Amino acid sequence: MDALGRHILVEFYNCSPELMNDVVHIENSMVEAAETAGATVINSTFHHFSPYGVSGVVVIQESHLAIHTWPEYGYAAVDLFTCGETVDPWVSYDFLQKAFKASHGSSMECRRGQQSLLQRTDFTVEARDSGQQITPIPKITRDVWFTERDENIALSLKHTGNQLYKKQSPYQKVEVFETLAYGNMLTLDGMVMCTQKDEYVYHEMITHVPVLSHGNVKRALVIGGGDGGTVRELLRHENIEEVVLVEIDELVIEACKEHLPETASAFDHPKLKLLVADGIKYIQECANEAFDLIIVDSADPVGPGEGLFTAEFYQEVYRCLTANGIMITQSESPRFNTKVFVEIYDTYKGIFGQEKVHCYLAAIPTYPTGTWSFSFSSKGNAHPKDVDMAKAAAFSREHNLRYYNEDIHHAAFALPNFVKDLLKK
Repeated sequence: MDALGRHILVEFYNCSPELMNDVVHIENSMVEAAETAGATVINSTFHHFSPYGVSGVVVIQESHLAIHTWPEYGYAAVDLFTCGETVDPWVSYDFLQKAFKASHGSSMECRRGQQSLLQRTDFTVEARDSGQQITPIPKITRDVWFTERDENIALSLKHTGNQLYKKQSPYQKVEVFETLAYGNMLTLDGMVMCTQKDEYVYHEMITHVPVLSHGNVKRALVIGGGDGGTVRELLRHENIEEVVLVEIDELVIEACKEHLPETASAFDHPKLKLLVADGIKYIQECANEAFDLIIVDSADPVGPGEGLFTAEFYQEVYRCLTANGIMITQSESPRFNTKVFVEIYDTYKGIFGQEKVHCYLAAIPTYPTGTWSFSFSSKGNAHPKDVDMAKAAAFSREHNLRYYNEDIHHAAFALPNFVKDLLKK
């Protein structure tokens, strides 16, 4: 060969959109394509972007294979670059066309480093002679990343490349990844819902704040919350006689039972009534003053969660609360989802009254910006700052809570000035 390397620029068309958005499949395929061609793989680094798209590179002893995908077009752009004569990049080309289910591909081969244009210079590298054998090529290291992003911000988590769960329900794509920093992670349509390492923050704050503020919750309703964390925390309170959980997507429950068992640990509790049903319809058919506490544990206002962010829905929730009942919702990030944050608080105040709605915050590392908000809306006179501090402290100690305590209960309602300003608008 009269060149140092062979470089094939590849475009694959009409690929499977689902496969083009599957970082695990793409990483495995690219590594196998290199190995099938006879290359020695050194390292792989791949990122999945939300809502779609994968970028990655496989570094081989003989150079590299790189890719970026556009699932919405069923398109992949691939570089296959090999040095020397021992690896045939066209073997990788054929392998990837089948792996991506592409109808066809186009390609252009370039000879890189034409030797007739180069002048070889012999040189030596001085090194201390340790008498040891040359270190063998290390075992392949694989860097596979999940990235949730919008136009301005992103969160990336490295995972093992082992996708534990992936199913498409009638409502959303349900996936579980094994991350290195946060354990198993549940995502819905590419958005992080909870992880093993930090889910306790969300679930402790969405439950213990209202229950201990109310002081006498007997019946509680959870809309959403199919991961099971909210009902797990509610059922720590012995005075609660019944918890009703209404989750629209049974695959969320299935995925969490299998892969986040610590979160989904209370699904068999005798006080729990589990319904796989539409939460909006359930609320519409619910009797007046049926619950002391209603928690709207929804995803973001897209997909199946969109209908849970309307004035009509919250008006129905208000009707279903007892005279001194409390509604709690996750109310997005004031920094990330500012528009939605402001709009929903205006809606709550229009239904419950200006002085009956309170915002509180918690630090959740895997949610956009790390700062997340919850709303506390009271139908009667229950106020979050009227909590029995001694009782809250004893409860936190008794159950070995990892985030909530009596001081956090009060401090969570101390809002930064920028949040106060948003709520005045």
